[in-house]
Amino acid sequence: VQLVESGGGLVQAGGSLKLSCAAVGYIFRVNNMAWYRQVPGKERELVARIDRGDSTKYADSVKGRFTISRDNAKNTVYLQMDLLKPDDTAVYLCYAEVQPSRNHEFEYWGQGTQVTVSS
Repeated sequence: VQLVESGGGLVQAGGSLKLSCAAVGYIFRVNNMAWYRQVPGKERELVARIDRGDSTKYADSVKGRFTISRDNAKNTVYLQMDLLKPDDTAVYLCYAEVQPSRNHEFEYWGQGTQVTVSS
């Protein structure tokens, strides 16, 4: 199983980006999915999380600006980022709890995608 991310890039403050992350491989079911971000010298931070039933949780710093969603048929999670600020600049990493079979579940991380917001 791999998590394949796309959608990062450079954007001006106030702009928008949409990240995508697809779980690919031999998959029975994908459970919780999330986006984290990391800046050099700082701890990895949870940005947003979504469960299979579409319940969501957001970091206070992104509430009202970011929206996490998922497509269970495509094993894909999205992060719509609006009103971006320079402080949002980071490497964004996808996370998923994946069952390759009914009786097993493993945690997987994407390779990370750079988001840079210029002032």
